[in-house]
Amino acid sequence: MKDTIYALFQNVVANNKHKTAIVENNRTMTFGELSNLASIIAGTFPEKISSIGIVMSHRAEMIAAMLAVLKCGARYVPAEPSFPTGRIHYMMDEAKVDFILTERGCTDKLNGFPLRLAECEICGLDAPATKRTDEQSPEQPAYVLYTSGTTGRPKGVCITNRNVCHYVRAFNDEFHLNGEDIMLQYSVCTFDIFVEEVFASLLNGAAIAIPSEEDKADIHSLMKFVEKHHVTMISGFPYLLAEMNHLPKIPSSLRLLISGGDVLRGVYVDHLLEQADVYNTYGPSETTVCASYYHCNGGTVLADGTYPIGLPVKGSTIRILDANGKELPAGETGEICICGGGVSLGYIGNRKEENKAFEALPDGNIMYRSGDLGYFLPDGNIAFLHRKDTQIMIYGKRVEVSEVESRLYQCKSVQQAIVRAFTDENGLSYMTAYVVPAHQTIKVSAVKKELSENLTSFMIPEFFVKMPFIPLNTNGKPDMTKLPVVMKAGDF
Repeated sequence: MKDTIYALFQNVVANNKHKTAIVENNRTMTFGELSNLASIIAGTFPEKISSIGIVMSHRAEMIAAMLAVLKCGARYVPAEPSFPTGRIHYMMDEAKVDFILTERGCTDKLNGFPLRLAECEICGLDAPATKRTDEQSPEQPAYVLYTSGTTGRPKGVCITNRNVCHYVRAFNDEFHLNGEDIMLQYSVCTFDIFVEEVFASLLNGAAIAIPSEEDKADIHSLMKFVEKHHVTMISGFPYLLAEMNHLPKIPSSLRLLISGGDVLRGVYVDHLLEQADVYNTYGPSETTVCASYYHCNGGTVLADGTYPIGLPVKGSTIRILDANGKELPAGETGEICICGGGVSLGYIGNRKEENKAFEALPDGNIMYRSGDLGYFLPDGNIAFLHRKDTQIMIYGKRVEVSEVESRLYQCKSVQQAIVRAFTDENGLSYMTAYVVPAHQTIKVSAVKKELSENLTSFMIPEFFVKMPFIPLNTNGKPDMTKLPVVMKAGDF
């Protein structure tokens, strides 16, 4: 069997044709039906395609569309309909899509691109469906995901079929999926948690459950959906798990909770540990979903209040290197570098400088330099510290913003916190702390006093802003653009 997504999918279909693959509020779809739908859509595509944009709402048709593109040996480029028009256009332009597969309600943002409406493709209105016999190769690109770029332009990471198949096996090796498992499909389609939710589940014979946008907007509605459809697995950002952690109880069907995309703090999941298996994961999009796993149940929270990122997934290795490329022993901080089956093709477009992060090794393999700092613990697990580029200078001294943030989380009256660095009109750096209080009232003086027990005076944020909650962006991470700016001086 070929090491391609579509080949693995067809292998599952052959053995589970009548088993449920997708669950929605008002319908279900079997593996056989999903396969047929993908074939119908693929049959309407032009003869030669290489890159297809997908801008669709989250439902079975979107999953079928992705499978249809993969069946044709092409790559898909996903974007959420809610994304700004300029961002969608930038992504589709750089990825040189042949056309965009979309829906009637999304066309306003897609002017200037060849469009195909999924509704018409499925009904066969655009062209009669033909049986496709395209060749798929393990080395063929499967999709392009866009991540934030340091230049302000998002970077498109190109992932191959082999990369995804590697991760599908690694996921099952750790989590042992069975025929009764159902994964919640919660993530946006442009984040690699989506790949875990969809392909690591379906290609291992598990189903996925897709909630409505209304259900996703409220944690109580989401948990009702989870309970109603007997969802067993959730993979999401730590902030989703933190919301669940405040509930009196989570649905009893849940056996596995996976956190990824940001640091997992002990206070986010301390109540969840009694109710399900909780994992912390780590992995840049450039290395296909996750590069390491850490089982939090029975694990240890580090001194900064976060969980380790664990051990490499099956088929991957992680090295901690100094600035000269020398491997460091346990306890010494260096750059987290990843090798193995998940390392992608790199960035598309003219990204010569950024692609230097993908380093060719003497043995012919490629190593990805993550730009993240960490160190090996004595037991072989890895501790994540922070990005290499998050230090600022205050009064001529280096300050690590993430360290200040970690200390804030240890304050009794703080439930959540974000620390941002700003520059005043004289070019001097200062910090603002955005704090969600654990109780209705919070005394800044008390927080500063607690911080002063571990931080020197110049490391204590100059300003504190009380927040009802930390706003999140479409990828589920803190949205820095929605945090109010406190100005020391200068012009607005």
